Amino acid sequence: MRNASTMTAALLGTLLLSSASVSAADIKIGFLPGVVDPFYQVMQLGVEAAAKDLGVEVVTQVPPTWGVEAQTPILDAMVARGDLNYIITAPTDKDQMVAPLQAALDAGIKIITVDTFLGDGDYAKGPVTFPISYIGSDNVEGGRISARGLAKAIGGKGTVYINSTNPNVSSVEGREQGFAEVMKNEYPDITVLGPDYILDDQNKAAQQTAAVIEQNPDLAGVFGTNVFSAGGAGNAVVNAGLGGHVQVVAYDATAEAIELMNKGVVSLVLAQKPFDMGYMAVQFAVADHAGVTSLPRRVETGFAIIDKDNVSDPNFSRFIYKVGN
Repeated sequence: MRNASTMTAALLGTLLLSSASVSAADIKIGFLPGVVDPFYQVMQLGVEAAAKDLGVEVVTQVPPTWGVEAQTPILDAMVARGDLNYIITAPTDKDQMVAPLQAALDAGIKIITVDTFLGDGDYAKGPVTFPISYIGSDNVEGGRISARGLAKAIGGKGTVYINSTNPNVSSVEGREQGFAEVMKNEYPDITVLGPDYILDDQNKAAQQTAAVIEQNPDLAGVFGTNVFSAGGAGNAVVNAGLGGHVQVVAYDATAEAIELMNKGVVSLVLAQKPFDMGYMAVQFAVADHAGVTSLPRRVETGFAIIDKDNVSDPNFSRFIYKVGN
């Protein structure tokens, strides 16, 4: 897999040669993320920054809730506009969003997926090949990193719990897979409970985690697989008065996760790079429009692993998701 920063530098060189023929009137891009949350808000900042730098127009529509039922009507409305050349999107279901996005392609709109993918994510040889590229994290590896971090925090033994967000979503499935794989193969003295799904409801995450704590007084750790799972799980641990006793690993570097780390509740935060995902997706659209045919079908943007020892280091803290002023 090509390093994202190396790939970006090479792509920028290509764009410098080709962008002279691309004006703001040439490309209009739709940006359709998964839901309103800090991760996608930072991704939107990346999309907007690239659009400004490259002189293209972006139309953004954000579903108020996660799911095919919320995302598909917005997608259909984007297609019906008739003026979009590309749609950058995070599919909310790896299977059910195939047909709606294929319909967008049939209407002449090219697709780039970010954060989540369609099918198995292999756009070269897999069952779904029509998107230009998947740009996002290697979530299986992210799950492995999270498992090893939690195992270290609890001393390699005990009971841990996965609180997750939505089933049949590629990103979350990868995290669960990598986490379970490492625990099974490397930590035989750790028992894994869950996953339970919250459908992006942080209050539900807190309730589910509180129930698990009550039923398992020896619980040693929790893996929260996204913004809402990690936030709710961390709050449940605080409310139970178990900060420092039940360790939490948080996927996504929200301000709330960092606050919980500073309180001694979260031991590790896995920061994705949503700004890079959004920025690079716009670059890909511009390059494709300019006739570049060598774009990678998959780009992994990497992680920053944040813990109490480096959380104040600017080299790591710059990856905390910052939105607003």
